[in-house]
Amino acid sequence: MERSAVLGGLQPNYLLCPSRRYSSTPLPSLSFADKTLSPLKLQKRIPLASRNVQAASPLKRDAVLSDTYSSVETSELADIDWDNLGFSFLPTDYMYTMKCARGGDFSEGELQRFGNIEMSPSAGVLNYGQGLFEERMCMPSPTVEQFVEAVKATVLANKRWIPPPGKGSLYIRPLLMGSGAVLGLAPAPEYTFLIYVSPVGNYFKEGVAPIHLVVEHELHRATPGGTGGVKTIGNYAAVLKAQSAAKARGYSDVLYLDCVNKRYLEEVSSCNIFVVKDNVISTPAIKGTILPGITRKSIIDVALNQGFQVEERFVAVDELLDADEVFCTGTAVVVSPVGSITYMGKRVAYKNGGIGVVSQQLYSVITRLQMGLIEDKMDWTVELR
Repeated sequence: MERSAVLGGLQPNYLLCPSRRYSSTPLPSLSFADKTLSPLKLQKRIPLASRNVQAASPLKRDAVLSDTYSSVETSELADIDWDNLGFSFLPTDYMYTMKCARGGDFSEGELQRFGNIEMSPSAGVLNYGQGLFEERMCMPSPTVEQFVEAVKATVLANKRWIPPPGKGSLYIRPLLMGSGAVLGLAPAPEYTFLIYVSPVGNYFKEGVAPIHLVVEHELHRATPGGTGGVKTIGNYAAVLKAQSAAKARGYSDVLYLDCVNKRYLEEVSSCNIFVVKDNVISTPAIKGTILPGITRKSIIDVALNQGFQVEERFVAVDELLDADEVFCTGTAVVVSPVGSITYMGKRVAYKNGGIGVVSQQLYSVITRLQMGLIEDKMDWTVELR
């Protein structure tokens, strides 16, 4: 059976669910998927430490290394203008690398020829900014046409990794990065745009069951004037400490407050937050510290189309106490109901374990749109063949 796919939205980071063109007959719930993508190999590492160096005692090793490479590799000064060195990058001969597994110790490092490194497209530093040194953006971007064609090509090239019906989705991750070398504080001279894909199931371990959040009132995800409203890799590293502590205490994730008043809701670590009271759905307004997620926008449009009143405004944390229901939205979570929220030691649990009528209704509409099971009157989808 020939398969096609419908691409929902054209924003960075989204799920792709396949279908045929809309028909009144419900279709199987299929999802594109790809297993692990092989690492992007840029240059092979070349270990250089000699037997003499390895056998040397720690106190003598530096001297041996210095003697070895001074006499063999750098017996003459590099042929550059030493009298006019500026503060700019100049490639040298070797670099030193060492690695550490999470919770472990650093392994013994090694010298290698200076050059490009081998790195998985899914490396934490590329995707979630888990690295020291950096940030705002000043980067060129591909055109919309280039972006869309790149997504199509990547998806179609990986179409054989479709999981069984209803088992998952293809997560598409576009990545734009400064790949050119720069030493001083300045935009990189070269940029790389790449896309990789990965099969995914539910973002939270609870699956479609309600999640449990804890409000963080000391640590903050973003500050006014910063990059909280931009999908930069550095925004994600900032949440890891609070998120890890929350999960260790049994919570699913962390809900952050604004850093000025410490009173108004901002967002969860990787998704937006919505609060329901009667027929009104409220969500924090976009004001520079909150990511304007494409799923957030889609849910707002769907909710309005379904007859709900939607308010984008400052939402005080106290409003969680008497809300009818609360839910999160995001690329990976889609719509995730919240079963309970703990704030300053007080736990608020929501009716029906958090699976509310509104969140169920919105989840049903958005996922059926993604899978092509209902007509797309919004003209959001792009068909792939």
